[in-house]
Amino acid sequence: MGKVTVPKIKKMKNKKMITALTAYDYLTARILDEAGIDLILVGDSVGTTLQGLDSTIPVKMEEMLYHVRIVKRGVKNALLVGDMPFLSYQTSESDALKNAGMLLKEGAEAVKLEGGVRIAPLIEKMVSYGIPVLGHIGLTPQSINVFGGYKIQGKTEDKAKMLVNDAIALQQAGVFSIVLEGMPEEIAKEVTESIEVPTIGIGAGRFCDGQILVITDVLGMDPTFTPRFVKKYRNLYKEILDATKEYITDVENKKFPSEEHVFHQKKETS
Repeated sequence: MGKVTVPKIKKMKNKKMITALTAYDYLTARILDEAGIDLILVGDSVGTTLQGLDSTIPVKMEEMLYHVRIVKRGVKNALLVGDMPFLSYQTSESDALKNAGMLLKEGAEAVKLEGGVRIAPLIEKMVSYGIPVLGHIGLTPQSINVFGGYKIQGKTEDKAKMLVNDAIALQQAGVFSIVLEGMPEEIAKEVTESIEVPTIGIGAGRFCDGQILVITDVLGMDPTFTPRFVKKYRNLYKEILDATKEYITDVENKKFPSEEHVFHQKKETS
């Protein structure tokens, strides 16, 4: 397929399921890119996955710039999207444009913002300045204090209608795709069928135009966190734990390093 671009993602609706994962470092990004993933998101989920935070709210703009910069070095074909962290776009239009532009300067090819009707005018302005935007509605982690936690959205008829209206507003504002998070799949299906841009689901059921998950969840890095919507494809927690224990045992018993792992001084010949 070659290099994935914003126009290619838009054209995938009803033609090809979009595959997306998060990445926060060079090596992981390189592996995902080699595997053929369509979209890599440098998410503000770095706060809860790599930084040990309880939410994404404390993640700083400079941290997102750093992670976008290093992830970019491992990406050749996937579309690279940078997340805009809390208060990087809510304070003013000028702040939003500046921060989004900084993400693009570091290598992102698009940015992701949370919110619907309320931020549609801002997104329209960003798109008009040449900044591609990936929308995000439903369970928006930067709003967990308003929601009272990580709760499924759109359960009532009125709230479901609000999600459809949000999606339509984002489409009109010019987003190239919308992430649908944490909602009944019936609502996600309705949203997906109501708009012409593709939807990418996370905890939104089977009828979106693509799926995205957090890479550490996919790899089973944290045994204490297993959301219902996550499929763990590997148990790297156990693999890393076992490997570390073997290393400790080998070092303590002087089995490592062995002959194959050491250097020897070369003898000089006269």
